[in-house]
Amino acid sequence: MKTLFTFIHAMTAETPLPLAEIWLARLQASGYRLTTPLRVLVDILVSANRALGPVELYDLGRREYPKMGLVTVYRSLEKLEELGLVQRVHQVNGCHAYLRAANGHEHILLCTRCGRVEYFSGDDLSALMRRVSQQSGFVIDEHWLQLHGRCANCQ
Repeated sequence: MKTLFTFIHAMTAETPLPLAEIWLARLQASGYRLTTPLRVLVDILVSANRALGPVELYDLGRREYPKMGLVTVYRSLEKLEELGLVQRVHQVNGCHAYLRAANGHEHILLCTRCGRVEYFSGDDLSALMRRVSQQSGFVIDEHWLQLHGRCANCQ
């Protein structure tokens, strides 16, 4: 795995690799077969600017690969989430959707109408996490901030 990281880092330092190629290399290095349906789903997810539900991914995937199966979509999402390439977002309607995982310490703004996603960084929450940890006795390992609202186009 370290060799793959070194390779990807060296390649991106010279000429940026498309995100889809980086994802596919990570999948392959983790032992996953790079099937046509998986490649199609990766292309859709890396180019999406909004959260996509599994059925929507299935419908979009079938446009490129008509033999795509819904079970394949769910299994692919499982793999991608396991590797930290996508993250599941909770929507107001209670359903889950998926999008490109945040880079580093980014948070998510999610439009409740169209599903558009914006990433933002900042907002040091360490003081809040310390206070909650002290009050609850929990050791907090990580946090995830997701804000819901309407984007400029949906207002």
